[in-house]
Amino acid sequence: MASRVRPYAWISGAVLVLTVVAGGAAPVGAVETGPFGWPLRPRPTVERPFDKPERNWLPGHRGVDLAGAEGQSVLAAGDGIVVFAGTVAGKPVVSIDHEGGLRTTYEPVQAQVEVGARISRGTPIGTLVAGHESCPVPACLHWGVRRESSIHSRREYIDPLGLLHEVPVRLEPLKPAL
Repeated sequence: MASRVRPYAWISGAVLVLTVVAGGAAPVGAVETGPFGWPLRPRPTVERPFDKPERNWLPGHRGVDLAGAEGQSVLAAGDGIVVFAGTVAGKPVVSIDHEGGLRTTYEPVQAQVEVGARISRGTPIGTLVAGHESCPVPACLHWGVRRESSIHSRREYIDPLGLLHEVPVRLEPLKPAL
């Protein structure tokens, strides 16, 4: 009995070979799109997630802790203007205002930027300092985001990971032969 070759099956094989020869398959993970990206490279591990309290005065975790290395470059997550670069409660902090009433904060970060500087996504803003409280690894970046709400002049903390518009990398299934 003769084997039947599906029409166009050879095209799938050729595409696979060309992909591997041209530089390999797409990396596992996701591709960043949109105006915001990760503040550490390579993509960090989230050591402690966002935990919004029910009320602003209650305890919670108003950001995420990202594993890093002492002295690692910290990058601006998006385009904006540096509005603070200094110390808060003995910890070095950088804050950046972005369009749409968003403010990102990075702690503990030894600033390499000045207040008033316009920066682009991916611009180095400082270096990570070790010793962030409640971090299970030697150095963590606490990355927070606050949105200014014009309703009742209120500030709302949001999960920074929600700013990342990541598109999962996945292969399309082969279409059945006709």
